[in-house]
Amino acid sequence: MGKCAAQLKKYSGDNAHSRNLQTELQVCVLERQIFDFLGYQWAPILANFVHIIIVILGLFGTIQYRPRYITGYAVWLVLWVTWNVFVICFYLEAGDLSKETDLILTFNISMHRSWWMENGPGCTVTSVTPAPDWAPEDHRYITVSGCFLEYQYIEVAHSSLQIVLALAGFIYACYVVKCITEEEDSFDFIGGFDSYGYQGPQKTSHLQLQPMYMSK
Repeated sequence: MGKCAAQLKKYSGDNAHSRNLQTELQVCVLERQIFDFLGYQWAPILANFVHIIIVILGLFGTIQYRPRYITGYAVWLVLWVTWNVFVICFYLEAGDLSKETDLILTFNISMHRSWWMENGPGCTVTSVTPAPDWAPEDHRYITVSGCFLEYQYIEVAHSSLQIVLALAGFIYACYVVKCITEEEDSFDFIGGFDSYGYQGPQKTSHLQLQPMYMSK
């Protein structure tokens, strides 16, 4: 195995450092998935689920030296970065986007917001009574105050972390594909396809002919 392949084996999970790094990547996505579930954010839930599956396939492709899996993982990371940039723009209300819109992140199924809106650090939730006439009966009308950090900035921090990890993963994926390609190109098929240079084993005879005398 060449030097490049040896490096792939080193970083694909055969040592404790690589396994810890892979675990941290999965934990970051799962942590975000849990809080999106608590906030009934259906679009992020779906995106996180797809991302988890693609990350697993990417790690499998790295360990098994499957460049197609790794290439697919790299392509998905581009889409993943695009999605997280959109989430950042959504919560910062860039352009015509508004974080008060239910349609984008919840598919207009519910009026839920980010879980961090009510459960952020230092937030105090106060129920407003009586509730306005337009408020749904199965929802409470509240005010949130005293937050040390507004929920939109927490969501922006989550997305920013995912972008950083995705960029690191994209660079690593490109490096792995490059190494595998170089290893395949430099592989020497010694006599593998040389029909002229191959000679099969020749049989040698150890029998010696002896004269035979027959009696009349």
